Amino acid sequence: MNTTIKIKNEADSTTIDIEGIIGIAEEWQFENPESRVATYERFKESVSRIADIRGSEIRVNIRSTGGDVNDALLIYEALRATGAVVTTCCYGYTASAATIVAQAASPGRRLIAPSALYLIHNSLCSAEGNAEELEAEVAMLRQTDARLAEIYATRSGRSVEEVASLMAENGGRGRWLSPAEAIAEGLVDSLDEQTLVQRAVGGVKALLRTIGLGEGARPEAEDVNYTMRRAPQPCPTPEAAAKSSLIAFEEAQRSVKPTEVKAVEDPAMVEMASNPRQAAYESDARNMRMR
Repeated sequence: MNTTIKIKNEADSTTIDIEGIIGIAEEWQFENPESRVATYERFKESVSRIADIRGSEIRVNIRSTGGDVNDALLIYEALRATGAVVTTCCYGYTASAATIVAQAASPGRRLIAPSALYLIHNSLCSAEGNAEELEAEVAMLRQTDARLAEIYATRSGRSVEEVASLMAENGGRGRWLSPAEAIAEGLVDSLDEQTLVQRAVGGVKALLRTIGLGEGARPEAEDVNYTMRRAPQPCPTPEAAAKSSLIAFEEAQRSVKPTEVKAVEDPAMVEMASNPRQAAYESDARNMRMR
């Protein structure tokens, strides 16, 4: 999948959607030069447009398994140079070079969708040549790993060594992290609340349809013995219903008090109530023992 960078400018904010491979994967750079140049020219144009953004807020939605580190760093620097409040959100599989772009967010604004997976790892390359040339490539890879670890560490609050250790897991291939793990490692800041609200709204819409309200509601089943007649009621919007539900939930939480345990006499010390059958049984037992 080629790089897809869509930029949508609004009144005082901009939304950037980044999907597919970041820049041009290195293994592609040696095949079909014309296609490579055209793809990269489109990429450079998109990065230039990002650098020219002058809005006060930018939201970057990222769904990418990575690409070229150099190209990811270009986007990273372009976003940071805008001076805007930048929010990044990772969706689906977000890995490798794509996670570099995610680090360009302003403090506290690196978000992740609840269903996403996140991966950082040591850098890779394709190389051929003699021993000296390969040694130079190895040195470059190690320098790249060190620079990336510094970027992650700066935002995560962890040491460079800790981040480098995470990148080096599984022979340098890293390990896929759940949203909770990515947050715990300091690679992202929090779950995307916008996505959570959308899920809540979707749930309310489904509930309204089930009970016969809202768009796409199921027609009420008619009881042959009794048909309830009622005046039409205004249907709340899903957003209003979701907000109302959240308010009710919070009020219910505030109204809950700790369980109170009252003092009570030990049941073992309470005299058992007289039972005629039990008394008769005990009387018969005594009489049998006396015979």
